Amino acid sequence: MYTDGACKGNPGPGGWGVFLKSGEHEKELFGGEKETTNNRMELQAAIEGLNALNQSCEVDLYTDSQYVRKGITEWITNWEKNGWKTAAKKPVKNADMWQALQAALKRHQVKWHWVKGHSGHPGNEKADELANRGTDAVRNGSGFRSS
Repeated sequence: MYTDGACKGNPGPGGWGVFLKSGEHEKELFGGEKETTNNRMELQAAIEGLNALNQSCEVDLYTDSQYVRKGITEWITNWEKNGWKTAAKKPVKNADMWQALQAALKRHQVKWHWVKGHSGHPGNEKADELANRGTDAVRNGSGFRSS
């Protein structure tokens, strides 16, 4: 699974994209929101991708977002322990999205991988293209779509 988020302005219109590949099977998902942030779209992509799986799976999830990868593998345990507050005692940004991601993860075994964005990695490039399609759909007034 390859996920990506995009935003034109931050905040501004944004999109998320997911490219799923299992053997010969491929699926593309994308969507967007009128007013959002890049980090929210990065999180939304992972949530949508995991929720799209029909059964419990072992997933290699690739993201170019250190925010998502480190958030879910390193930071979330302390946020939860601290009542969704940061070490500085401030509310965790996007706590609703982090909680939705936690819920999506419960059915699956996920290995998180970081890839450098815009570096020619085919799966990441496809997810980026889909995220931009989501952004374009919102900007053109057609809203959420997936294929």
